[in-house]
Amino acid sequence: MFKYLKSFYETFTLRELRKGLGITFRYFFRPKFTIEYPFEKTPQSNRFRGLHALRRYPNGEERCIGCKLCEAVCPALAITIDTEERGDGTRRTTRYDIDLFKCIFCGLCEQACPVDSIVLTRVFEYHMEEKGENIITKETLLALGDKYEVQIAADRALDSKLY
Repeated sequence: MFKYLKSFYETFTLRELRKGLGITFRYFFRPKFTIEYPFEKTPQSNRFRGLHALRRYPNGEERCIGCKLCEAVCPALAITIDTEERGDGTRRTTRYDIDLFKCIFCGLCEQACPVDSIVLTRVFEYHMEEKGENIITKETLLALGDKYEVQIAADRALDSKLY
């Protein structure tokens, strides 16, 4: 009998509705945390995982030695690498493609690279207009690395200092 009266009382007084509205009114008067995206941007960590880039050594030679560790460790199978042996006996990449539709930006390729060649930059504003633009070629990756090398080097230095 008591259980029936309690259930009737809670239903009649709309207890759950009052609890829900109480939470709503509590948050209604708190300050908002909305960001007006194109005009305002949130601060990024130096470990932000954005668009990929290939780095070069200071003498201009590309760092990638064609070991294919990044291709092997990629869980989404987004990286495709072809290598070729050069005249001096070293191996270099002839093709280094990343399919952005497959990539999950996990950063495992960056961690697996023994020469710190493939890195994830802070670039997250990019778009594709035509078919095939989702695949980033080696030339594009090297151009991105050249463009953002100062920022990449600063992020690496800060990261090595902190950890």
